[in-house]
Amino acid sequence: MDNMTKQPLAYRMCPRTLEEFVGQEHIIGKNKLLYRMIKADRIRSVILYGPPGTGKTSLARVIAASTKTHFEQLNAVTAGVADIKKIVEDTKNHFLNPKGKTVLFIDEIHRFNKAQQDALLPYVEDGTIVLIGATTENPFFEVNKALISRSSVFMLKPLSESDIRKIIMNALNDKERGLGSYDLEIEEQAISYLANISNGDARVALNALELAVITSDIAEDSKIHITVDVIKDCVQKRPIVFDKAGDSHYDNISAFIKSMRGSDPDAAVFYLARALAGGEDPEFIARRIIIAASEDVGMANPAALQVAVAAAEAVKMIGMPEARIILAHAAIMVATSPKSNSAYVAISKALHDVETKRTGEIPMHLRNPVTDGMKKLGYGQGYKYPHDYEGNIVDQDYLPEEMKRTIYYNPTKNGYEAKIREWLDKRRKKD
Repeated sequence: MDNMTKQPLAYRMCPRTLEEFVGQEHIIGKNKLLYRMIKADRIRSVILYGPPGTGKTSLARVIAASTKTHFEQLNAVTAGVADIKKIVEDTKNHFLNPKGKTVLFIDEIHRFNKAQQDALLPYVEDGTIVLIGATTENPFFEVNKALISRSSVFMLKPLSESDIRKIIMNALNDKERGLGSYDLEIEEQAISYLANISNGDARVALNALELAVITSDIAEDSKIHITVDVIKDCVQKRPIVFDKAGDSHYDNISAFIKSMRGSDPDAAVFYLARALAGGEDPEFIARRIIIAASEDVGMANPAALQVAVAAAEAVKMIGMPEARIILAHAAIMVATSPKSNSAYVAISKALHDVETKRTGEIPMHLRNPVTDGMKKLGYGQGYKYPHDYEGNIVDQDYLPEEMKRTIYYNPTKNGYEAKIREWLDKRRKKD
């Protein structure tokens, strides 16, 4: 067995040129910026950001193969400041590097700490190092802002099913690097299933394909037959593009909240399932539902908050896996309730006034006369007890003089809040 066949299929099938690269047309399509930079060998510092298996490392290898500038590679998991300094020293040695410049690829750059990232900065700034960073995490959160400002950030997207299918077919037909030397017969359904189940991750697809081939026996017709059941066995479970500690955590919870706010129960349940399957803390999800019940439903359906709070308590008592039902119940309640953010808007406006305006003093008749001395000063004098009046309501000033007639709460016409609006309009007209 030669060195090539010892390497995993996913490694062997890495594209060698831009022409072999599949997908990411939005950044390396002909005449796109990154395409032009690579073709002209005018690489500037870039950060490649995207999910696993979308081509970040492959792009770096294409650049390595095409550039005439000295190329070095580090993995942020194992490298340190000393490794960076060594590369810089070699770069500045004109006998070793006449151009005085190195293209440095750092895989998983988000794993570099602040000191390690700071060590790179002056050399990126003066052009000694042209940085190519690859990360699965949002670089705007995980990478030094100074490095970001000196780099172009390119976001790679999960590959489409057609992209994955093309990669699979390339591997099946390539006799030099792929599986073309095997006498294979693979079901069309198996290819379609693999392209779908891989979730846009080429590495998952190629690893499963290779495993299916090398673990299957040769049939009586001297062929290796790959069925959809064989592929299912090799993939076993669809990879979930979700990391509860990473950027996808924030993206998923944002989509979950916005789906409830947008009154789409199907999307809300989908993102809930995605979070649970990815290992998200059920109590964290419950807290987000409570917030949505108040912020986005509010007085349009006051019962939504009661259900959300009850669900949070039930989740603590029951735990997973049954807690998934309770969370779905609460999320659907919020998603299907009439919507109002009037409470959110009211408190936001009031806080703004308190923080930025002269809002006056609490009226004396509303103050609590705890002692006789306070009564003598006028505390509580003139206060009208509402329950002593018809309808248990009485007109009197509740806001400070400077804030009189300020309106914070504007009820909507949605759900239960429509009744509140009707009542409050009548009440305010009396004033």
